Amino acid sequence: MAKEINLTKMLKEYFGFDKFKGDQEAIIRNVISGNDTFVLMPTGGGKSLCYQLPSLLMEGTAIVISPLIALMKNQVDVINGMSDEDGVAHYLNSSLNKAAIDLVKADIQRGRTKLLYVAPESLTKEEYVDFLKTCKISFYAIDEAHCISEWGHDFRPEYRRIRPIMNEIGKAPVIALTATATDKVRTDIKKSLGILDANEFKSSFNRPNLYYEVRSKTKDIDKQIVKYILQNPGKSGIIYCLSRKKVEELAAVLCANNIKAAPYHAGLDTQTRSTTQDDFLMERIDVIVATIAFGMGIDKPDVRFVIHYDIPKSLEGYYQETGRAGRDGGEGNCIAFYSYKDLQKLEKFMEGKPVAEQDIGRQLLQETAAYAESSVCRRRMLLHYFGEEYDKDNCGSCDNCLHPKTKKEAGKELLIVLMSIIAIKEDFRADYVIDFVTGRATDDIVAHKHDQLEEFGLGEDQERKIWNPVIRQALIAGYLKKEVENYGLLKVTAAGKRFIKNPTSFMIVEDNEFNDSDEDEAAEGQGSVLDPTLYAMLKDLRRNVAKKQNLPPYVVFMDASLEQMATVYPVTLEELQNIQGVGAGKARKFGKAFIELIKKHCEENDIERPADLRVRTVAKKSMLKVKIIQGIDRQVALDDIANAQGLDFQELLDEIEAIVYSGTKINIDYFIEDVMDDDHVDDIYDYFMDSDSDDLDMAMDELGSDYSEEEVRLVRIKFMSEMAN
Repeated sequence: MAKEINLTKMLKEYFGFDKFKGDQEAIIRNVISGNDTFVLMPTGGGKSLCYQLPSLLMEGTAIVISPLIALMKNQVDVINGMSDEDGVAHYLNSSLNKAAIDLVKADIQRGRTKLLYVAPESLTKEEYVDFLKTCKISFYAIDEAHCISEWGHDFRPEYRRIRPIMNEIGKAPVIALTATATDKVRTDIKKSLGILDANEFKSSFNRPNLYYEVRSKTKDIDKQIVKYILQNPGKSGIIYCLSRKKVEELAAVLCANNIKAAPYHAGLDTQTRSTTQDDFLMERIDVIVATIAFGMGIDKPDVRFVIHYDIPKSLEGYYQETGRAGRDGGEGNCIAFYSYKDLQKLEKFMEGKPVAEQDIGRQLLQETAAYAESSVCRRRMLLHYFGEEYDKDNCGSCDNCLHPKTKKEAGKELLIVLMSIIAIKEDFRADYVIDFVTGRATDDIVAHKHDQLEEFGLGEDQERKIWNPVIRQALIAGYLKKEVENYGLLKVTAAGKRFIKNPTSFMIVEDNEFNDSDEDEAAEGQGSVLDPTLYAMLKDLRRNVAKKQNLPPYVVFMDASLEQMATVYPVTLEELQNIQGVGAGKARKFGKAFIELIKKHCEENDIERPADLRVRTVAKKSMLKVKIIQGIDRQVALDDIANAQGLDFQELLDEIEAIVYSGTKINIDYFIEDVMDDDHVDDIYDYFMDSDSDDLDMAMDELGSDYSEEEVRLVRIKFMSEMAN
């Protein structure tokens, strides 16, 4: 039957393409011939066509099991858009009402529907199973098949029930498709679906047009991202974050910097998610900030960058997400930010899960850490992880290859590792091997009596940090391999055994070091060097402005604000609002003269202003700020506001001071009148009017023990609000 069909003609007729990509034609012929099929094809390789075309050519309805409602709608619209008739493709999921479900069933019974997308959860419903038993099923397609495996990056327990339900509905060929699967995951998928004899089609995982880079995650990460996007105007991009909260915060920062961006995560309602997805596809927005919920099956060929704000939980997830860049073969930049703290955070999230699940999760994380920390070609590491060898030493398109480290001889160290792994019977993972090699008598090693072996501690004279790169690079070079069934156990290969008999040179590069300390980071919004000349000029200007307004100088701008101005040189009112302690009100009231002075100083001295300055930040506590101001506007007692927001009274005063010092006017007279004596209020107010400083300790010394610290702070808030704002 397969030979009689001119598939190229059908491809042109239905999809408008002149020729197939890669293995597509062979896969389609295999499906039409009634064989089970396993497809491993990278994102952008054309997986969906492998089941869409045969479904249109075969008798009956193909059931496509897919995990995402957004993906189903997208693909159903595409198929129906190619056909003269309605109902060629349908989906069944929780978003449909009874009338819509009845229409789907009617179209299937009439033989009109060739392709039915079903969520795995829907497939388990008795009413659907009973209905599908009465239908002619051409084949089952399991999309995103890695979801079936606990070793996959997106494990979904309901996928484990697919085989028993398919048996109940009726026998038909199976095609399983995934963009990312290691040998372990591939075996798992085939076992779970009962297709161990399936014909396998595996495409190359190499995406030559993608550039890979890992950066150290520092405090100025938001600025780095904003700067990168502003330097690539109009380009489409996706930024992945692990938490919904971070998605919302970062999207707000991008929007504040005039970048057309929107958040996308599972906590948003269906309509919002759908609108955001459409806006991205139609180029009404340039950047999506998302959790991993975004991107599966989204057919946008011109995504030019994928940024990982947080390091992903697995290399499968990372590869699939980066695979959404440059699907048209054009530019695709993949930048990931990595810090050891993030790794520890992800490990902490696993606590409380079943032990086996924690074990799998930790091993997947270790692979991600190895990728991030290694100085080896990133393309080579990724391809090796997916069981594909990359024969070049330098791909010319990753940060490690563009800035290669000096290689060092490690033949002796490799020999120690290989001999040690054999001594402990090839039954342990890398961390155990490193403990053994370095002579660390851990409880585990003592329990196995491995501390008594003569190979124990053979490498104790070396720095511990050398052993990870030796093991990682020995895996890539083929001297070691990781056990598939018992994932992570290190085994010595035939090449490794030959090396033991006849050791030769083994050159390695040491790992990249990621520094988690913040010592070298400038404060938010600051550059590196204060301009003393400008600072002196700004202080003079502040003195003159204060004199004209009959105010103490600190009321105009705090010293810290002037220091920051003399560091980053703001020259617009908008930029001035990025300065600590300067809100919109204060910028409007006092800012004009200051930015004019700074602008003139920059021009006269040919000063190049820091590019970072243009990055506007969004206050993380903006919602708290709004709630406090709303409470004060309604004249709620301050201690009640503190209780409602889970703050103690001192913390509330900290927040109110921050609001007032940044230029927002508030009125707490109603509270002060309730809790303070009028004379005390007047005395403290007069003190601040005559003082050169708003320093609290100085005020307490001057005013004496008759006044409490809370009273002084309350009146200082009143004074700053009335005089400065």
